[in-house]
Amino acid sequence: MLYLGCHLSASAGYLHMGQEAISIGANTFQFFTRNPRGGTAKPLDLSDVAAYLDFASAHGIGQIVAHAPYTLNGCSADPAIRDFARRTMLDDLQRLDHLPGNLYNFHPGSHTGQGMETGICQIAETLNAILTPDIRTTVLLETMSGKGSEVGSRFEELREIIDRVALSDKLGVCLDTCHVSDAGYDIADDLDGVLTEFDRVIGLERLKAVHINDSLNPRGAHKDRHARIGEGCLGAEALGRVVRHPALQGLPFVLETPNELPGYAREIALLKALREG
Repeated sequence: MLYLGCHLSASAGYLHMGQEAISIGANTFQFFTRNPRGGTAKPLDLSDVAAYLDFASAHGIGQIVAHAPYTLNGCSADPAIRDFARRTMLDDLQRLDHLPGNLYNFHPGSHTGQGMETGICQIAETLNAILTPDIRTTVLLETMSGKGSEVGSRFEELREIIDRVALSDKLGVCLDTCHVSDAGYDIADDLDGVLTEFDRVIGLERLKAVHINDSLNPRGAHKDRHARIGEGCLGAEALGRVVRHPALQGLPFVLETPNELPGYAREIALLKALREG
């Protein structure tokens, strides 16, 4: 089964997102838990959650991905910013407990000049502070492009974070095709090699979702600028190999390309066609 979707606005609720996903040929989706630049989350509507769960079951929607705000930084040099990240992530996980079995993705953060080792330690401390044995959501570390002082552009950095977290069984990884290419991994011409390296360092069993994006920049640029499928340096054929790869089957593939719903519908149709080879 190919689970393919895009990023949707959560402002109208879960049921509406599910209906939008189905309307464009998707069977999964991603949404921000709150404003992507931070802030307070809207009150949780349990009747909307129940209606969504019924709709998702009836229409075959698979695992969905909640995305933490971009402003969260669990390894900032500012203790107040680290504390805000912990409180926000904990609140998000408590709310997501009403949709058990899904995924919560976050950008590991930027060490803001403290050094990679300190950044890795602080991200692990953040996760140790919020993860509990009863949580029913898998938390995903996203692969990053390596711009500035970002943590997580190398598989080894993600592995180090995981190894420092007590409840590491609650953790997984979301692989972003644009980010890993920008980080220097040759996902366009050596996908097998990249996935073999991922398996060696992290373990493919921890790969839980894929952000399927083209990149405006060549491999190793460390820029993080997404492009529509086939309009960037990766190309449609390379991304077709990603959705066809046997090691990735059953994972949710989420588009984060610069599009509105009609554009996402076209890209979903394109990726479905590419998957058939």
